[in-house]
Amino acid sequence: MKRRKLLKRSLLLGTAGLVAGGGWWLHNGEDLAMLTIEQCQQRLRDLPLNRIKVVGEWNLAQVFNHLAQSIEYSMTGYPQHKSDAFKKYLGQHAFAVFTYRGRMAHDLAEAIPGAAPLADHNAEQALARLLQALTDFQNHPGDLQPHFAYGELTPQEYTWAHVMHVYNHLEAFEVV
Repeated sequence: MKRRKLLKRSLLLGTAGLVAGGGWWLHNGEDLAMLTIEQCQQRLRDLPLNRIKVVGEWNLAQVFNHLAQSIEYSMTGYPQHKSDAFKKYLGQHAFAVFTYRGRMAHDLAEAIPGAAPLADHNAEQALARLLQALTDFQNHPGDLQPHFAYGELTPQEYTWAHVMHVYNHLEAFEVV
């Protein structure tokens, strides 16, 4: 069998195995209808900030500032982008899996390429920035900028991306 045909068959069998045997993994997230800015903001407002410990490399203020940066950049433009090939072959496919699952999974310590350093001194101010960024995004009258890894997203897709991103980071929070 030629290598190209073998590769194609392997990819088809791998995909079929994922769908048949791993369906549980694909559906263990949120219902997309629940991924709204309002619900996200309420979830953030309900956090007991004085009792949260973040598991990972960033403190609470850094996490909130990172999330705010991502939302702000969707309106103003990301400082650096992955290659067009990355966006087309990896980024768009990753986003499709995330939206299918209703849940994102990514490296929680990976900064946005080219982003300003994350302020780490005041969690309350950082949370206020994040909540304002979500409101600004929801009320944004202009075009949205391409995502640095996923490329062009509709406003609805960007809403899902932002909310899934927030929720993914909340998974690293422990209430003590």
